[in-house]
Amino acid sequence: MNPTTPSRNIGRLLEIMRALRTPVIGCPWDVEQTFATIAPYTIEEAYEVADAIERKDLDDLRDELGDLLLQVVFHSRMAEEERAFDFGDVVEAITTKMIRRHPHVFGDEQARAAGSAKGMWNAIKADEKAEKREKRLARGLPAEDSGNGFLDSVPVALPGLVRALKLQQKAAEVGFDWQEAAPILDKIEEEIGELREALDQGDRAAMQDEFGDVLFALVNFGRHLGIEAETALRGTNEKFRARLHHVERSLDAQGSSLKAASLDEMEVLWQAAKNKD
Repeated sequence: MNPTTPSRNIGRLLEIMRALRTPVIGCPWDVEQTFATIAPYTIEEAYEVADAIERKDLDDLRDELGDLLLQVVFHSRMAEEERAFDFGDVVEAITTKMIRRHPHVFGDEQARAAGSAKGMWNAIKADEKAEKREKRLARGLPAEDSGNGFLDSVPVALPGLVRALKLQQKAAEVGFDWQEAAPILDKIEEEIGELREALDQGDRAAMQDEFGDVLFALVNFGRHLGIEAETALRGTNEKFRARLHHVERSLDAQGSSLKAASLDEMEVLWQAAKNKD
């Protein structure tokens, strides 16, 4: 196959990454990367996939999924160079996990009946966690990735709003949760009151702490409403961008600009954009 010919075969992508990572004749930037330096790009690509979905742009989604797949291939190639695992091992691991977690689809008749039982999913995940723990111990590693607490399995590197949701969901598994949404509004108001006190005192550290409490309570309230804070905020961000863009275009049509216009002028145009929505 011509080395410059694109392909639908995953093997071609693996070959391209191998070439990019080859010392001396590969791409200098790709060669010098590590798991740590590539990780931020992996997160960014995942967000760009979510953005394409939000915009309902399937052409863009196709391209962004390719970029995200490249991240998996990139990490796998670096691991292969360290003789840890390769892309095939990654595929085998996830196919094993999906088959194991869906006995009601892939098992025999008895397994399908058991797999449909309530709590089977959590039981399977618990078995996987125990198996992972044994493998870590066999390699001379600590039993857990970080700490020994119940919530320590929630990755620290997650975006703040996402991690807040995961922590709350995890705590809810053992019953540490509000029974309904309404009382959480009182908690939010309580946290806002404490934020006001910190503001009155001019205590910057307390302001940050109480502001975080407000955000955490809002994430919890959204969870009980079936609303993900990250998704909701993404929508609001786009709404803000579109409205300010309307203000900008309106000012431009008037021979003015965002920098030249007064706040009152911008507010009138903002309300017009809001009414248009």
